[in-house]
Amino acid sequence: MIAWIIVAVVAVIVLTVLARTVRIVPQARAAVVERLGRYSRTLSPGLALVVPFIDRIRPMIDLREQVVSFPPQPVITEDNLVVNIDSVIYFQVTDAKSVTYEIANYIQAIEQLTVTTLRNVIGGMALEKTLTSRDEINAQLRGVLDEATGKWGIRVNRVELKAIDPPASIQDSMEKQMRADREKRATILQAEGQKQSAILTAEGEKTAAILRAEGQRQAVILSAEGQAKAIDTVFRAIHEGKPDPQLLAYQYLQMLPQIAQGDSNKVWIIPSEFQQAIGKIGGALGIGDEKTPEADKT
Repeated sequence: MIAWIIVAVVAVIVLTVLARTVRIVPQARAAVVERLGRYSRTLSPGLALVVPFIDRIRPMIDLREQVVSFPPQPVITEDNLVVNIDSVIYFQVTDAKSVTYEIANYIQAIEQLTVTTLRNVIGGMALEKTLTSRDEINAQLRGVLDEATGKWGIRVNRVELKAIDPPASIQDSMEKQMRADREKRATILQAEGQKQSAILTAEGEKTAAILRAEGQRQAVILSAEGQAKAIDTVFRAIHEGKPDPQLLAYQYLQMLPQIAQGDSNKVWIIPSEFQQAIGKIGGALGIGDEKTPEADKT
């Protein structure tokens, strides 16, 4: 019975020694080994052997890129306005030994360094430039933080400003200014549109007037050409037919009803040749040869 107890105790001691001797470090992790309280080495990912009860492994350090978001910080600009800036930092541990022995709490150290750097950078800018120069601010913050955290075994990859909140009164003024700018642009665009519309309308009316005038001109020309051809045709027909005065008088008599149709035709002018032609027509019909009763008596 005592032998079994001794065997069990020995087995437990052996297992404990093996457990403290064999260590497995996961990927993207690092472990610092101290021997008798002094730094010994840094364990890389994989299987590692240490001396039990002599070597001590400190908490493992994450070597992946980490993201830390800090609460909004009040910062005074160059024109004495307080703005709240919300920032986020992307960093990565590059040296496990330095981050273990050079700084006690590197997260808190990065936060305080970020706040101090923000106040230094924003303090030299006016509010308007602060709102429009995020890339410049990010670059300055990253340069200062990366230089300061390099000795801690930390590399700052990116610094981003999530929000820059000016005071409420300034926000109201900015909204009014933006609204006035939008109304101004809308008025300018509307006036420009009306101008273009008026120009196009005037050009259209001009083109239409030119076309109408050209059409009237062509119509007058065609009408005059038609009248000229008609007159020429009539003239040729008259000269070729050689009409006598009786025929002309007869044609004139046919045209009298058409002349009388006008309301303004109150006075008719009868040429002397027409009277002579009428007399000849009457003579031809025998009207002029009738004798009066007084002539028969004589």
